Amino acid sequence: MSPVVQGMLTIIIGVGGCVGYFYFSNIILDKVIFPAKGPQAGRNINRANQVRPWLFLFPAMFALGLYLAYPVVGSFWRSLFDRSGANFIGLGNYFDLFNESTFRTAVFNNLLWVLFVPAAATFFGLLIAQLTDRLSWGNIAKSLIFMPMAISFVGASLIWRFVYSANPDIGIINAIRDSMGLVALDPLQIRFWNNFFLMFILVWIQTGFAMVILSAALRGIPEETIEAAIIDGANPFQVFFKIKVPQIMGTIIVVWTTITILTLKVFDIVYTMTGGNFGTHILPSYMMTYMFRDDGRATAVAFVIMILVLPVMISNIRQARKEMR
Repeated sequence: MSPVVQGMLTIIIGVGGCVGYFYFSNIILDKVIFPAKGPQAGRNINRANQVRPWLFLFPAMFALGLYLAYPVVGSFWRSLFDRSGANFIGLGNYFDLFNESTFRTAVFNNLLWVLFVPAAATFFGLLIAQLTDRLSWGNIAKSLIFMPMAISFVGASLIWRFVYSANPDIGIINAIRDSMGLVALDPLQIRFWNNFFLMFILVWIQTGFAMVILSAALRGIPEETIEAAIIDGANPFQVFFKIKVPQIMGTIIVVWTTITILTLKVFDIVYTMTGGNFGTHILPSYMMTYMFRDDGRATAVAFVIMILVLPVMISNIRQARKEMR
């Protein structure tokens, strides 16, 4: 079947199925289950109105249960078996993980990523948002800075492979070193520091996202508060840090936690740049090393990642709800 025809059929069936579900479920509810007639008509109408919202929620709840809750439970159950999937070993995979030095390195590296990437991306995004608002060509600058967001992580990694190349004719870092008479080196093989070279790629990508959100927040600050601070003798630094930043702190936290969630899940950069070698493994890339040879170990790592992401996600949702009030 042609992909175009298949897509059209999917849309027709999907939309038609939704319309049919809501139409016929309401008919059954009002005509069969709680008919609005007879001595119980008023009571039946109230009952139908109490049930009706659940009819609309059911498709979403069913989809979330099928594609979110079930995989989580299934993954945890799968992590309790050995690599063959036949022998139940309980928490054996988790004990093996914590006893393995590579896993501990991956956890440590993930901690570095979580501490550095959200902080750096949010800081640079806030700084650029403030500075570009003062420029006549600020919108052009914002467009250029936001452009990396349109590049896939793999594409960005390939770009930065040229930047980090050990060949002085290609890599910018080694070109500078060569001009200073220093020996060429491969930045991605320098243990510990190579993690920061990889982190900077994600910072480069996410700074544009932070800039756009924080720029909108800065423009939403009431001018009266800024004018009052200037009249009281506040200098530009005091206006920025004591007037503007406190008023957009909620937005800063949302941006921070959103980038943190992304950081905990990213593996493309590490997998493309180093494959986890030279001490650069993070949890997602470490999970990929077991993906096709040990399902139990891989799903155990996936469950650990989910546990680490969950508190950050809950915090993000709570902060977003505060912003909406």
